[in-house]
Amino acid sequence: MQLNLGPDKRTDILRRLQAAMIAAFGRIVRPDEKRRAPEWVLVHGVIGAQTKTAASNASTEALLAEFGSWRAVADVPVEELEARLQGQTFPSVAARRLKDCLETIIAERGSVDLRHLSNLNLEHAIAWLETLPGVARKNAAGVMNASTFNRKAMVIDGHHRRIMQRMGVVPPKADTAKTYDALMPIVPEEWSAADMDEHHLLLKKLGQTYCRPRAPQCEGCPARADCETGTSL
Repeated sequence: MQLNLGPDKRTDILRRLQAAMIAAFGRIVRPDEKRRAPEWVLVHGVIGAQTKTAASNASTEALLAEFGSWRAVADVPVEELEARLQGQTFPSVAARRLKDCLETIIAERGSVDLRHLSNLNLEHAIAWLETLPGVARKNAAGVMNASTFNRKAMVIDGHHRRIMQRMGVVPPKADTAKTYDALMPIVPEEWSAADMDEHHLLLKKLGQTYCRPRAPQCEGCPARADCETGTSL
């Protein structure tokens, strides 16, 4: 017989954390008109390793503006792509991954078009995206959540993962995929896809201000009341 252990207390931690971060930072809501096509979000993630968001935004926009379509970008020699991705931290890696990714989609789908993912359940859509070169869990979840798909997938970056580990919500050494797998079942059921997006953006803000990688500023941190690390200091 399986015992009913009741609701997971970590769900209430996420609720309290969300409210505390909004009180500290205000709302960070992505307007509908700022949601990009899933193909745009995919490219942005593939070229964006260890690169500031603004730089990746600029590179992604420039590629589409110059070549007109992602199908045309796929035909550009990798050396030319690298020359156009000098704003990225690793332009040669970004160029190779982007070309491989786009060519793989074309080989499987006939064009750079991700509309078929809207017909898949979230788990299968994430799994399909992760078969593409250069696409891991963060990017796959971003395509589903931060694009016009607007689906309930939690995007996990380094700030998000670090804070969840320090708070004791996920295991101390959980990688991005394991953090995602631990968080998705405990997300408050009333949260929409937009709430999950805002949660991620607020955690990024928290990680940049209080819960930094080194020398975290626990005093005054909005998460401290529920943080195993902060309350022990």
